[in-house]
Amino acid sequence: MLSCPPELSLPGFYAGFKLFRGDYCLMKHSRIGNLARLAALVFFLFPASLLPAQQPRPARRPGVRAENKASAKARPRLVLLIVVDQFRYDYLTRFGDLFSSHGIGLLMRAGASWTETNFDHVPTFTAPGHAVFMTGAWPSQTGIIANEWYERDTGRKVKSVTDDSTQMLAGKPGEKGYGPRRLLCSTVGDELRVADNDRSKVIGISAKNRSAILPAGRRANAAYWFGTDNGNMVSSTYYFNQEPDWVTRFNNRHMADGWFGAHWDRVLPEAEYLRRAGKDDVPWENLDKSSNDTNFFPHVITGGAAKPSKPFYKALDYTPFANDVLVAFAEEAITNERLGNGEDTDVLSVSFSANDYVGHRFGPYSQEAMDMSLRVDRQIGSLLDFIDAHVGLRNTTVVFTADHGASPVPEQAALMNLPGRRYQKAELLKLVEDGLKARYALADRPATDYIQTFTNREETESGLLNSNFYLNRMALKRDGIDLDECERVVGELAMRMPGVARYFTRAQLENNSISSSDPIARRVLHGFYPPRSGDVVVVFEPYNILFDPPDDPTDPRSTATHGSPYSYDTHVPLIIMGPDFASGSYGQAATPADIAPTLAGLLGVQAPSCSVGRVLSEAMVSERHRPGVR
Repeated sequence: MLSCPPELSLPGFYAGFKLFRGDYCLMKHSRIGNLARLAALVFFLFPASLLPAQQPRPARRPGVRAENKASAKARPRLVLLIVVDQFRYDYLTRFGDLFSSHGIGLLMRAGASWTETNFDHVPTFTAPGHAVFMTGAWPSQTGIIANEWYERDTGRKVKSVTDDSTQMLAGKPGEKGYGPRRLLCSTVGDELRVADNDRSKVIGISAKNRSAILPAGRRANAAYWFGTDNGNMVSSTYYFNQEPDWVTRFNNRHMADGWFGAHWDRVLPEAEYLRRAGKDDVPWENLDKSSNDTNFFPHVITGGAAKPSKPFYKALDYTPFANDVLVAFAEEAITNERLGNGEDTDVLSVSFSANDYVGHRFGPYSQEAMDMSLRVDRQIGSLLDFIDAHVGLRNTTVVFTADHGASPVPEQAALMNLPGRRYQKAELLKLVEDGLKARYALADRPATDYIQTFTNREETESGLLNSNFYLNRMALKRDGIDLDECERVVGELAMRMPGVARYFTRAQLENNSISSSDPIARRVLHGFYPPRSGDVVVVFEPYNILFDPPDDPTDPRSTATHGSPYSYDTHVPLIIMGPDFASGSYGQAATPADIAPTLAGLLGVQAPSCSVGRVLSEAMVSERHRPGVR
């Protein structure tokens, strides 16, 4: 008797079919059965040889999109990235039951939502966060370490999107423009346009230039932002020599002017705000007089001006009406650029900045922050309704997230028995400069210039920015001071300030002399890019905030802010809605860096050049329905 071979199961669509079974392996059984099994084996080993050559598919008619719902390779016609600046994760839980059925409420119900999504870098600022979404990379790779930083080569402060080789369009005449040249990595939109020979369109829209420019990437068709000089939607010559005609027509409507003198009041009865956010007129909302605003409803929007002008346009940024301008402009972009109406996937990024301005002025536990959350839900609902009518949500993948959270107002935190305290940049700077003189000064060596100075506008300022100290290496070399030693001295001096928790030196970070299991250290490392970062990075205790003065001296100072490695700044929403994602709540740890590789996988393009995020496969329908995957 012949011994029987083990059962052999075939993979893929052959799963469950057994070539051999012991009951029928003996020679005394029918030759027909053996021949049938032999034929199956040959088909398994040489399937291509048994199939006729595939006939070429008929060519598609121009402008007609092939619809095949069963095809796993079908791609969305539009990818919509929605960012709400300074939208903490807990806004979903605090206000979610008040959201509409069309906006964030729809995304929460019909989308895949990751409940444990945290940024893994510091500082948690707008520019670094917006650079993460579509690159899948941290500031240590993108080079976007903050909203602005000191540039050693030129000795000046620069913004994340400074580009002196460009000019503004529709803005102030003669003003230098902005662009993504300082972004060192490709984005999903860049890879998409490289892959399809620039047939896809990629457009970024926001009230802030950095929030429009960075997610769209270096190869984007356009980026537009709100110009506070004249109320226009502006751009730069990085993208084109003049704005499209439809943008000019939009600007000629002077839409923003319609809100001059408008009253911003609560969208729901006051009792609901008292129950969830407490009193309105509170002492810790100590607004700078230059804001020309009050710390209670209703807010009258003039900016102190007699007619629409720069003070009014800057004041408009601190209201929900600024988001209304963005929604109207995004709808015009979809219509006039025919986004989502071709055979190739288009990308539209819309970042709502007004929530951040309001959060800075009133704090995350204010009635104003609550009202902004309720209103942006409705504004997102209007945008999604428009897309559904013109593109179809069934043809759209929507990503909803935020660039950072926000800390409580320090004085409010203290009243809640949390260790809140406010510090000013000048205090820390003086402490360290005095300490350096005490340590190193000699009769012929005053040691007064060991902190490098930089130009900013027409002023000169000492090199402390983003809690980074920039040391004057030439002065240290002149006086025979070891750089590594001075870094440690500066760090120990900073530790004398109450509220400072830790410091990290350039030597530590460049040598990777930290533990990856230390989350604070890891986030500092992910935020460190040697050519642009300082030499000593200072981290404060939770709720202890170091405030930098506003870069523009005409801007009001902030009441609350963000930037720390703590959960109130790092924990943000991440929801993806589309036919390729199964709705529900997902508890797996995620980061905003996971958005880019997930979209790249969905679109079938190369992941962006620096991507380190993971594909969020647990929610992808194709993954969940693949045989053997549960």
